[in-house]
Order: sequence, then structure tokens, then C-alpha cells
Amino acid sequence: MESLPWPKGQKLVHLDLKGAPPRVEYLHKLIDLFSQLGVNGLLVEYEDMFPYEGELKLLQATTHSSYSREEVLSLQEAAKSKGMEVIPLIQTFGHMEFVLKHRTMCHLREVAHCVGTLNPHKEDGVKLVMEMLRQVVELHPDLHTLHIGADEVYMLGEGEESKLWLASPGQTVEQLFLIHVAKVAKAIKEAWPQMHIIMWDDMMRGMSQDTLNDSGLIRLVEPMLWDYTPNLDVEKTVSLLEKYCSAGMVDVWAASSFKGSTSVHTCVPNTHRHVENHRQWLKVAASVSATVKLKGIALTGWQRYDHLSVLCELIPVALPSLVTCLQLLTDGQFNADTQRKVTEKLGISSVEVENMERRSQGRTLAHLIVDLNSFLNSEDVRYFEKNMFVRGWFSPYHQHRKMVSPLITMQIHRQASTYLTVLQQKVEAVREEMVHFYPDSTVQEWFEEHVSPVLIPLQRIRDDITVLNLWITKSFRFFQGL
Repeated sequence: MESLPWPKGQKLVHLDLKGAPPRVEYLHKLIDLFSQLGVNGLLVEYEDMFPYEGELKLLQATTHSSYSREEVLSLQEAAKSKGMEVIPLIQTFGHMEFVLKHRTMCHLREVAHCVGTLNPHKEDGVKLVMEMLRQVVELHPDLHTLHIGADEVYMLGEGEESKLWLASPGQTVEQLFLIHVAKVAKAIKEAWPQMHIIMWDDMMRGMSQDTLNDSGLIRLVEPMLWDYTPNLDVEKTVSLLEKYCSAGMVDVWAASSFKGSTSVHTCVPNTHRHVENHRQWLKVAASVSATVKLKGIALTGWQRYDHLSVLCELIPVALPSLVTCLQLLTDGQFNADTQRKVTEKLGISSVEVENMERRSQGRTLAHLIVDLNSFLNSEDVRYFEKNMFVRGWFSPYHQHRKMVSPLITMQIHRQASTYLTVLQQKVEAVREEMVHFYPDSTVQEWFEEHVSPVLIPLQRIRDDITVLNLWITKSFRFFQGL
């Protein structure tokens, strides 16, 4: 079954720009690479990197510059020259953190403490969404398809207006969700009648076929069913796709993952994990009935779990995973020949990024990140505060009473200093490469999130011992209190 390649249709690569937005020059290089691998579309999640104007200008990123209008157009031209469609992904219900975090927008939240979910009862919310979409459509002159998000609409039904609405007999949270999405979809169709509309499917998975039949979404939206796990349940997924089809949503999409779905803070992807996810999707594609029109698959590469979370794996370090998954979809299987094609295409020695050699620029950065990540996660370095000597002879009790063994603290100081020297060398090497791909603010954020949690404790121990040794040297009171 899995020996069949992915059926004809679109292969989209997802560019999640809400974190670590690549420099435009690097995006153009990626488009060249994607075109050689059978990719015929980009699912671009702009978020705060889109150059919103007027009253929406406050949505633009503040830690770095959003892409300019010229850069957005150049991205489309580069994609078009390679036969790729650009599909913007604009959140319209859940995951609107980058919008609703602003003080002037916070009144549009479903509940005050949930920054991501729009209040479905406020007409100003729909007006806001439509103005966002209008600006995006205007800057995409050849646009045929929009993705309106609508996944993970947390806390829906918990707002006061929703509670009042739900108090009426027969009204449910499911209906509340469907009414808002239908309102947005109908407004899009009124403004742009030929526009195709994709949406995430997860909020509809538990709905009955009757509920879907009465949803008002039939022939309006195309569900994109996402599952990023290596043990994806094929039978359940096929059943879901066929349920949507039976409800009248004949055009459906799949969404897999090549990075950004292992854990919220993963730094280096595991290619095997993502390969297994795509193998399962191949089984799904081979198992669905002929009535299901599987229009394509989006290989998602999340850069953050949401707007307010830390950075996941960067694109350069995830390229072996992405290229391997694309090759798997083309070949229909993962074997030695598949791996050979990938390693030759990228000029690397292994599809697992931990094992690949340093050759070209992007893979030099990947290798340096892997090397740094390995050092940061070594037990001796990451848990230095918990080693026998620090816990046994330099505990808070010892430090507070200044009753330490100079012999052992000198040993701790020497080891901490050695680790810091090595760490700083590795950090500088990564920094020098990373600035070629990402803005300075991204580089700084990446180091604060991935390096500082290890760096700061090492510096603190080294500096505390230095200060304490100076005090001991001056006072000659080596064992006060014993």
C-alpha cells in the first residue's frame, strides 16, 4: 500500500513567518530548491510579517521589520516563475494572538485572559478579519485560494456573550463555531466569488454528519485535516475524510509536518519521526474512496506553536527532513535509493541532520546548530548546578555562611570557566552564520531561548566563586563556623 506515491495534486510547503522570518534572499533560494522537488505551492502564514497599513499597521512586527510590499510581491514573482501558487494563511478565529494582544484590540477577545480567540458575537471582529483579508488579497494580484485558519479556537463559549447565547435551548458551541466561520466564508465569497477557501479541520472532527450538513459551509470551504504524529491512525483519518465528503465537503486536503511539531522548544528535528508521519499519510491517500477528492498535501513547518511561544527548529536545520519527506511522497517509499537522492540533492552524507557533514552555507549553519545543541544538552553542562561538587561543597547553605573548601571551589570554577569558553566559541560560530539567514532580532531571540538557560547558571556559579574567593582571601577565614 505505501509503495504508491502521493496522488496527483498540490504539494504545498508551509512557511510559518510568525517567528524567525527568513531574509527574502534566502526565501528565494528555498523556492529554487522546492521547485526541484515537485513543490507547486507555498502556504504562507504571514502573521505580523505582512505589511498591513492604515489602522492595521500596529499588527506589523516590532522586534524586526515586517516584509515590505515590494518583498511580498517579489516572493510571489519568484514562486510564479517556478510554477508555484502562493496561498496566504490568515487566521480568522483562533490563534489571533498577534492581533488581540494589542490594547486597542483586546475588547474583541472571547475572554480577557485568552489572547488568541476572537469573540464571535462582535461585528467589529468580522470587520477586522475582512479588512485583514482585503489587504492581503490586494497585495496578491493572482490569488485564487485563501486559508482562513480556524484551528484550536480555545475557550470558545466561555465569554459572557457566548454564555448568554448558549443558554438558549438547542444552541451549542459547535454551532457557535460554525456560524462565525460561515459568516467569514460567505463574506469572502461575496467579495471574491471565485476564491477557494481552505480551513483547518480540527474543530469539526467531533461533529456529526448532520451537524456538518447543516453547517452552512457546504461548497464554501475545503477542510485541511492535519495530523503530525508518526503513528497517525490511518483508519480514523480515512473515516474523517470520508465523513467530510459525505457531508458535502468533497474537496479536502491533508497536512503533514516536517518540523515544529515534536515539542515546543525542539531545536533539531528528527528526520525519521517526520518520515513516519508521511508514510502514514501515504497509506491514508491509498485507502480513501474514489469519492474523496484529495486536492493536495501541505507539509507544515511550524516556527512557533503560537505567537507567544518560543522558536522551534529553524529552516536550515530542517531541510534534510523536508527534502526527505518530499522525496518520500514522490517515490512512495523510504529506502536506500530515496536516501541517496536526498543526500545527492543536498550534498550531505546523511538524511539525519545530526550526522551530515558541513559543506554548503545552509548546511554549515545546520551543522553548527547541531553541534551547539549537542553541547548544551550534554548532562555535564546543562545540569552543572546539580553535579556532585556543586551540590556537595557549594550549596546555598555553604554560600550564605561563606564556609567553603577553596580546593574544591577552585575545581568548580575551573570547570565552569572551561565550559563557558567552549560555549562562547560555539555561540559566536553560530551567530556569524545565522545573520546571513535571519534578522538580528531573531538571532538574539534564538540565543536567549536556547543558550541563556544554560549559559546564565554557569556564569553565576563562576562569578559567585570568584567573589567568595576574594572575600576568603581577604579575611583568611576558611572554615568559619566549623
